[in-house]
Amino acid sequence: MTAQSSGQTGRPAITDPVEFPASFLWGGATAANQIEGAYAEGGKGLSTSDLARYRPDVADGADNFTFEVTGAELDAADAGILEGVFPKRWGIDFYHRYADDIALFAEMGFTAFRLSISWARIYPTGLEDEPNEEGLTFYDRVFDELLAHGIQPVVTMSHYEMPLELTRRYNGWLSRECIPAFEKFARSILTRYRDKVRYWLTFNEMNMNLTSVYTGAGVLLDRTDRPAREVAYQATHHQFVASALAVAAAREILPEDAMIGAMINRIEVYPATPKPDDVLQAMKEDQTNFFYPDVAVRGRYPGYALRYFRDSGLSIEFADGDDEVLAAGTVDYVGISYYMSHLTEDRPGAQEQVGLLVGALKNPYLELTRWGWPIDAVGLRISLNRLWDRYQVPIFIVENGLGAEEALGEDGSVHDQYRIEYLREHLVQIREAIADGVEVMGYTSWGPIDLVSCGTSQMSKRYGFVYVDQDNYGQGSLRRVRKDSFAWYRDVIASRGASLSSG
Repeated sequence: MTAQSSGQTGRPAITDPVEFPASFLWGGATAANQIEGAYAEGGKGLSTSDLARYRPDVADGADNFTFEVTGAELDAADAGILEGVFPKRWGIDFYHRYADDIALFAEMGFTAFRLSISWARIYPTGLEDEPNEEGLTFYDRVFDELLAHGIQPVVTMSHYEMPLELTRRYNGWLSRECIPAFEKFARSILTRYRDKVRYWLTFNEMNMNLTSVYTGAGVLLDRTDRPAREVAYQATHHQFVASALAVAAAREILPEDAMIGAMINRIEVYPATPKPDDVLQAMKEDQTNFFYPDVAVRGRYPGYALRYFRDSGLSIEFADGDDEVLAAGTVDYVGISYYMSHLTEDRPGAQEQVGLLVGALKNPYLELTRWGWPIDAVGLRISLNRLWDRYQVPIFIVENGLGAEEALGEDGSVHDQYRIEYLREHLVQIREAIADGVEVMGYTSWGPIDLVSCGTSQMSKRYGFVYVDQDNYGQGSLRRVRKDSFAWYRDVIASRGASLSSG
């Protein structure tokens, strides 16, 4: 496989202002813990996401809710007395309905489908010497079904879940013990699917460890005496090393044309005013976002991060050889999720707020979603240009979408014109970025089919082109219904984006 190949040589090609490149990958994105269900079937072990409860007291309009689990809750789960509703245990039953769902994706014309592999489905506790064959076979069937429809799997190795036993025994990624366990898992799936999966990502949104270190790294904050921010960065360091080892394994195992990338939640940051101190603060917050691909693409910690650790009194432990591992395991491309931009200013405590999903300041020029997320399509074009200028490796938009409360109308459909407008605006800006010279690999919208929400575990926050008849408590027929956006996205793909200009 080729490391860090931009695919652009000599004179830049003139990009058609209407159509996307013929090689552009179109599709949708999901996560195993939000769609599969069957949490106790096929030899799967418990994962950290299986303890994610639905919280109706915060789900309605929560913009900065972060999910954490305590040691006491883990003990209660072990004793079988943890109360609550756990929607990620049933998802939308993709485990049993994957063939029908993939047929819907094929009907829309998908050429790519991003999904993740549940680590606990392959290694139920993370500690086994050999992988679980039932789990491996399940993903064989899924990949075969995708390929039969001409859809390329885009596989995330770790998407907000890990075997719960690694949290119980080691406190998750706070311990280096997770590194060899992950490398074993990565090597198993790379070897098994080397001829079926061309596009890989190591960790989903690594920067979101600052938002919820349990969700991203399986860490129980009440079982460590270290400061929360230090814990988040220490867990991330161990994931950096594990990611680099997975990249090295991919270069050893996969065919030459395979690609493996890193992924962040990209949030464009604007200064509230031209005041230099506000601009400086925006730069610092942007560096916090860029920190993760800086390490993954460049193979070393940037100076600004080392200064931040030093100035903040954070002690991040490195082991001998970590620097060499990071340098040897740089990625081929950067994957991003993009949902919003932030506004910031120089004020006490501003840097400590970095990591919140929604910024404290509201941009008067932007509309907000039902959950308080600023809608900023132009910010995506800005981000794509800045990422390309910084790294000169391909960029893959692997998440972008609009969550909304929806119900079937009297005619049995969902008329989601608001989603169509949101996606059109963002795709137009992607097209503009391509015309700017940015090498964009593809676009997989978040939640092409309604799924369980990440942070709040609610079903009522819907993103899909396909409606799923299920409520927050798992009640419903699970019937799939095409929304208006289904036909719209099908036409966008079929026209290679030309239909975006026709309204």
